[in-house]
Amino acid sequence: MIHLVYKIKIRRQESQKSDSYWQEFEFDGSKNSSVATVLKELNSRTPLKDNSGTIVTPISWECSCMVRKCGACAMLINERPRLACSTFLHMLKGSTITLEPLSKFPLVRDLIVDRSNLFENLKKLNLWLESEAYMSSWTHEPRYQSARCLMCGCCLEVCPNFSANGTFAGTVAAVNAFRILNEEQESTHLNEISAEYKKKYFEGCGKSLSCHDICPIGLPVEELLVRSNAAAVWGK
Repeated sequence: MIHLVYKIKIRRQESQKSDSYWQEFEFDGSKNSSVATVLKELNSRTPLKDNSGTIVTPISWECSCMVRKCGACAMLINERPRLACSTFLHMLKGSTITLEPLSKFPLVRDLIVDRSNLFENLKKLNLWLESEAYMSSWTHEPRYQSARCLMCGCCLEVCPNFSANGTFAGTVAAVNAFRILNEEQESTHLNEISAEYKKKYFEGCGKSLSCHDICPIGLPVEELLVRSNAAAVWGK
């Protein structure tokens, strides 16, 4: 197995109130290593030293499943939102890899951000069932695709209309809304969801289409947005 030497540049920050700074590390390993593997290897060093030889604290980042199922390891990798567990070094150009936290969410520390706003927006859209779920074989596949959403925030990171303190819920809300809009049978609740959807998504979307090809698991985002819009806005 061929090993290559990579320079890993990481934007680090102790907290929201402190200044950010860059630290550089060297990784000598396979081009088939994932970014998550790189971070785990760096943090396994005792002590961890940067390229100047300075002993530094372990790098803070989130992971859970390591198999592209939870979305916790979303971060900016070479300035593009991706999952660290499914981004491999051979997919990236050059031998310098830059890692930064997602910029649209409040920082916790280093590469960890607080995505609470994402989940609060889903609550505000009333995305839950108050009736027995209506199941149709005609919509089984798009409902399944809707349920696969990791809620990682990558689509919100590239959206020019989304901000953590704003009222626009973004693509993640529209993708998840389709499943509930399609399954809910209680008409009052369905009307409430539709009304909130119009205010918090449909009326705020600038249709930049930047979210369509960014999903790290390849969801059919455009199809789900069209279906959600049709159900919530036009009742189809």
